[in-house]
Formats: sequence, structure tokens, C-alpha cells
Amino acid sequence: MSKLKSEAFFITRVGTPEEAFELRELDIDAPSEGRVLVEVEAFGLNYADVMARRGLYREAPSFPCVVGYEVVGKIIDCGSASDEHLIGKRVLAFCRFGGYARHVVTESHAVVEVQQQPAQELLALSTQGVTAYYMAEYLTPIHQSDIVLIHAAAGGVGTLLIQLAKNSGATVIAKIGDEKKRALVEQLGADFIVNYNTSDYVAQVNSFLNGRRLDVSFNPVAGSTYKKDMQLLGSGGRMILFGGSELSKGKWGIFSKLNFVRKMGLILPIGLMMRSKNVLGVNMLKIADNKPEVLTHCLAAVIQKYANGTLHPQVGGAYNATELNKAHTLLESGKSTGKLSIFWD
Repeated sequence: MSKLKSEAFFITRVGTPEEAFELRELDIDAPSEGRVLVEVEAFGLNYADVMARRGLYREAPSFPCVVGYEVVGKIIDCGSASDEHLIGKRVLAFCRFGGYARHVVTESHAVVEVQQQPAQELLALSTQGVTAYYMAEYLTPIHQSDIVLIHAAAGGVGTLLIQLAKNSGATVIAKIGDEKKRALVEQLGADFIVNYNTSDYVAQVNSFLNGRRLDVSFNPVAGSTYKKDMQLLGSGGRMILFGGSELSKGKWGIFSKLNFVRKMGLILPIGLMMRSKNVLGVNMLKIADNKPEVLTHCLAAVIQKYANGTLHPQVGGAYNATELNKAHTLLESGKSTGKLSIFWD
């Protein structure tokens, strides 16, 4: 197949969605060996996309670029004879950027065949579902006696973490910033809910712990929350950092970045050892690059949990492609719950 004429939403500059995004034509090369070409039905939004649009995500390609980590669609071409059985199959697929397009080429090991389940539910199981599963069941499994703090508990990763933690028998403390999100995390099984916009969340957590300590913190915020969570962790406690959303609130460029780092302080390995505390960093892009078999395993496991009814993805909104700016603004505001998806037609 020669080059395919497609189109995609490019980030052309740092700014608001209206300033940054531009719908442009895109030439797609035929897939090489071990790769497949997907005709995209819908793609998902992730907070990393917001960070990229604001120029704060160092892993993102140079502008102009097409971001996006996951799509649902149909495979229409493949680069290897061994993958020809996939042609015509509807799949959930990971991609290393490029998801905000009508067509995307990705690795054949990064796709999983799906049936006619709603695309907006499937997309919640990709980047966010795999991230949650990797942290909670693969990297450092949650145990029945654990007390777990989940930041951004009403978001795409957070809602899945609540379910995984409760399925493991843990006690869950859900951190939210809007009372409108309380009902959702309660429904998912959270044992205690803290609203960080009403008072200091550390004081609220300590009131619930009543002398006990946290076992796990799932933290996509970092910055000032790092030291606070370290104070809450007990012996054997694990802090899992998988984002830096506090950085996105900075308005002063390099000075905001320096202040973000300053708030986290100096991490000394000897101090962690003496206190028997653990800090684990998670970047699923690196896992995809260097441990693709782990990504494949986690994706299959998440789809299986969805199929057998033990994992229920939360849909925050399904938008038409003409509403991309609206969806991005909502995601950036922190007021969304669950997964936001964009449909081409």
C-alpha cells in the first residue's frame, strides 16, 4: 500500500485548546514488519495530553505533533504475513503518540481484539486501565490489610484503582477536590473520602487513620503532596508516583518547575532504607518502550477483568471530533470524572 491520506489534530503551539490544536492532513506510511494500520473509530484523552499541549511533557514529540496513546478501530493493513489474520478485526490499540488521527500505525503486540463493546468503555481500559493494573497488581500488589490513599480518585485511573484495591480487600481513602465527585467514589466502594479543597487533606486522613499509617499512596500529583504523603506512610509503605499534575498549575515557566522540584525536596536512599519506606516511579511510556511484553500482559489482564465483570470503567464523556477543544478544557479543569473519548463520526 502506498501512503494513505488521512487527517489528525496537531498541537502546533503551547496554549489553550483553541490556540494549540489544528486539524491537518496527514500522510500515513504502509505498516512495516510487526506493525499494523488501524482505521480509528475513537481515541481517548489523558492528562499527559494536556501537559504536552502546555509544553510541560518532556516525552512529547516536537511541535507540530500528534499526541494520543490509545484508539479503538479496525485493522485495515499489516506489515507481516503472521499478522494478516488481524485484518478486519476491531481492536483496542496502544500507540506511541499519534492517536489523535483518523488512522494510526502501531505495533501488533500493542493491540487486543475486542467485540462490540462501547468504545468509550474500552478506551478507559487502555492507558488508564493498564496503568492502574500495572501499579496495583503487577508492580506492587495491594494486600488485604493495606490502607490505600488514592489521589484524583474520581479520574480515569483513580476509579479503576478504587475497584482493584477493594477487590483485594484493602481499605480505600479517596481524595477528591469537588463534592460532586463524592457520590461516584462512594458507589465504587471508597471507605473514607477527603476533599482537599475544604481543609488540609493530611489532617483529614489522620483523623480517619486514628494512629495508624498508610500502606500505599497512588499519587499522580507530586509537588507539595510528596512530603505530605511520606509523613502519612508507615513502615513498608509504598508511594507510587505516576504523574505531576501540580506542575500544570504553574504559571511562571522555569520558575514554576524549580518550585515544583523544591517542594518535593531531596530524596535520600539511605533515609528510605532506615524508615523502610519506598518510592516507586511509573511511566508507562517507558514500560511500553522497554518492556513491551509487560504492556501486553497488563492489557490482556484488564480486558479479562472487564469481560468477567470485576472491573467497570467509568465514562466521563463521549465527544464528537468537533468538540475536542471542549473536552480538553474539561479535562484540564480537573472537574471531569472517568474517561473522556473523542469519536470521529
